[in-house]
Amino acid sequence: MLTSRAFILAFVLAQFPPPAVDVAKHAAPAWLEPYRDATGRLLGEALGSDAAWQRLAYLGDTYGHRLSGSGNLEAAIRWAVEEMKRDGLENVHTEAVKVPHWVRGRESLEIAGAIPQPLVMLGLGGSVGTPAAGIDAEVLVVHSFEELDAAADRVRGKIVLFNVPFTNYGDTVRFRALGPSRAGALGAAAMLVRAVGPAGLRTPHTGALTYADNQPKIPAAALTTEDTARIQRMVDRGTTVRLKLMMEAHVLPDADSFNVVGEIRGRELPNEIIAIGGHFDSWDVGTGSTDDGGGCVVTWEALRMMKKLNLRPRRTVRVVLWTNEENGTRGGTAYRDQHAGELANHVMMLESDGGVFRPTGFGFSGTEQGRARVRDIATLLAGIHADTIGSTGGGADIGPSAQQAGIPSMSLEVDGNYFLLHHTPADTIDKIDPLEMSRSAAAVAVMTYVIAEMPERLR
Repeated sequence: MLTSRAFILAFVLAQFPPPAVDVAKHAAPAWLEPYRDATGRLLGEALGSDAAWQRLAYLGDTYGHRLSGSGNLEAAIRWAVEEMKRDGLENVHTEAVKVPHWVRGRESLEIAGAIPQPLVMLGLGGSVGTPAAGIDAEVLVVHSFEELDAAADRVRGKIVLFNVPFTNYGDTVRFRALGPSRAGALGAAAMLVRAVGPAGLRTPHTGALTYADNQPKIPAAALTTEDTARIQRMVDRGTTVRLKLMMEAHVLPDADSFNVVGEIRGRELPNEIIAIGGHFDSWDVGTGSTDDGGGCVVTWEALRMMKKLNLRPRRTVRVVLWTNEENGTRGGTAYRDQHAGELANHVMMLESDGGVFRPTGFGFSGTEQGRARVRDIATLLAGIHADTIGSTGGGADIGPSAQQAGIPSMSLEVDGNYFLLHHTPADTIDKIDPLEMSRSAAAVAVMTYVIAEMPERLR
């Protein structure tokens, strides 16, 4: 008869058989033997339940989007505190953060003319609004900052549209972030940017902009790939295209918000901390399930499972639901400042902010000694194919602390259509597979538990 541990591992392998093509794997070292029982229990608990998915579904269904400054976010924070207490987590509390309070208001965009044609858009986070009557102006399509500068004598009074195909987020997002000030400096009336993400089904992507201090602030919005292509075709035919843009966007005084903290206190080294989490805020479209409700829930789930299974590691495991990542990263900065005295005792920080699709492993930033240890631990996750360790790890919320104190940092790595969904109305729970989310929670739980339980500190 199989032991309980062997049964669980056999179940996992049956659910997720090895790939058809053999892939060289890092052999499991002998030092991991004491952790195999806990690994099997955590995997069994995660994969035998859809608790993580159900909690995320409740969050989105009940509270909707969670934009910084909104009542939605603050109600969700209160719920999270009560749920963590119900889970039996320790030292559950909130930590105050002042956050920006931007309000979208009503907005619309259309091709002006005898037969007005509505277009699908989303104002960019932090944008100013238009005059009450809107802005009616000719569009100037450009494909790079260099092309914008070359057309400087034709920009004034026009609506500049950056038609830049999505390649990857790092390369393309600069047009969303910097485009408004670059166009405003040349006298543009407003700026539009092709949605920063893969082509969807006429889905616009919002996101933050960054106004330069010494340039005019002009209204800015994202336009769907399909509507951008339509305008491009019309311009290519020699048509003068006029657009009418209306945006009520405005900024209110900073609002009160909170990071949410819960712990399992370490049994031997409670002052040494492994901090994991995601950001609890989202943009004001969709329900922020992929970005980043899922990351919050799978890291939270790691502690819930440890508590349920009575797995109390040597060191403290802390989950943090950070506020205001999307339009300010003030939650991560506040955590760094409020915990400055204990940052040196942070053994590792992990952030999940790339979705909770099929987990492939983790990114890691730290020493080569630390990387070797993490690579060893990842062999425990070979059964769910989450044993790859990437070259870099981290996140916007853990970054301020990790950089200041030189803390090893990790990120959950997954295989899924994150950039198709994030910052869009399509970011809802139905895009997330319950089993993939359970596997993500399992991977986070095992990696976190072993690092917290090892006799020696991860270095």
